[in-house]
Amino acid sequence: MESDVEESLRKRPRKYPFSADSSSRKQFEQYPGRPFAIIGEVVKILTLMRLSHQQKGNECALLLALFWLTQHNARNFMQDDDNRLEITRTRFGSLLKRHGDLTERLARDSDKIIFERLQKEFEAARASQTEEICLDGDAWNDGLLATIRERVHMESDRKAMHGDADILSCPHEKITYKIGNKVICCLEGARIGVQYETSYAGEPCEFYHCVLESKSFLEKMTVLEHTVPFFLPIREIENDLLSSNAMKFIDHVGDLLQAFVDRREQVRLIKELYGNQIRELYHSLPYHMIELVLDDSDCKVTVSLRYADLISVLPTRISVLAWPMFNKNTTATLNRKEDGLSGSHSTPIRLTYAEDALRTMSLPEAYAEIVLNLPQALQQTYHQKATA
Repeated sequence: MESDVEESLRKRPRKYPFSADSSSRKQFEQYPGRPFAIIGEVVKILTLMRLSHQQKGNECALLLALFWLTQHNARNFMQDDDNRLEITRTRFGSLLKRHGDLTERLARDSDKIIFERLQKEFEAARASQTEEICLDGDAWNDGLLATIRERVHMESDRKAMHGDADILSCPHEKITYKIGNKVICCLEGARIGVQYETSYAGEPCEFYHCVLESKSFLEKMTVLEHTVPFFLPIREIENDLLSSNAMKFIDHVGDLLQAFVDRREQVRLIKELYGNQIRELYHSLPYHMIELVLDDSDCKVTVSLRYADLISVLPTRISVLAWPMFNKNTTATLNRKEDGLSGSHSTPIRLTYAEDALRTMSLPEAYAEIVLNLPQALQQTYHQKATA
């Protein structure tokens, strides 16, 4: 019986499965560069059809072959998506690196020249001072700033009237004021200089400068030049505050610079201490948006931080998610019943304890807290989902 069927199949005229306008041919052409993979799939399908034909007939063979092909293609498409995602991530990382190099080069070429000149000018002003007054609290007020402005213009007018020789024979007192992290002094040419001394964890960091000028005592002051990083909005603050409240402007710029240094140093410190554990790290130039990806044996943890404004040192919008990783070792680990874990969880897990830590601690302290408690938090979360 079987020999008769085979003989009839051999005598049948062969038909080409792909005609010129066949949709099947178009589907086949969707796989350029994969001829060997397609041939392998066809061979496997025919083998399955032959085996199934001997047992349950052609319908079972066809269903089995289609099921295998569907699963195989699904795995291939997922692998292709993963490859494309990895390529995109690599390109984005390269773009960020080029952007950072360009930013550093621009800062090095232009701002460094201004910084060196102003730093020398401030050092000369402090070296020639006759007195340095340290102020605290209410002693720093609009009245004192008005006194400084008046002193600057009187010194400039005296120089213009009597000349440098008379100034040297009758030296005038030069007072420098230190208020918190700010040093305010009188500069040549009716200018007020403000030097900001930033620090982190008690250690000094960079100096920044802001030079204010006004044509007369009655006219409003303007920012003549500064060494504030270009991505901090000093010009917007000047327009909003300087003409109406100069003291508030000076204080706000100081708070802006110190908060920027705090955020930057926190990121620098976690890279220095935990760089081998951090897979990816992205941040904006003012460090008010930070993204971290941590690699753990059982999961991938993503940390997203947003700060309410540029004078904040702790984030206000926080998201910490743990994504289960399903490789062979991880699956075996997650399937251990004695730990109450299950490898069937495909949705991310929100780590509220980590979000609370980031809301109240500095970034390095919160990072240590997250890593320390991560295994226990994952175990408890998986156990709750398994028993729910």
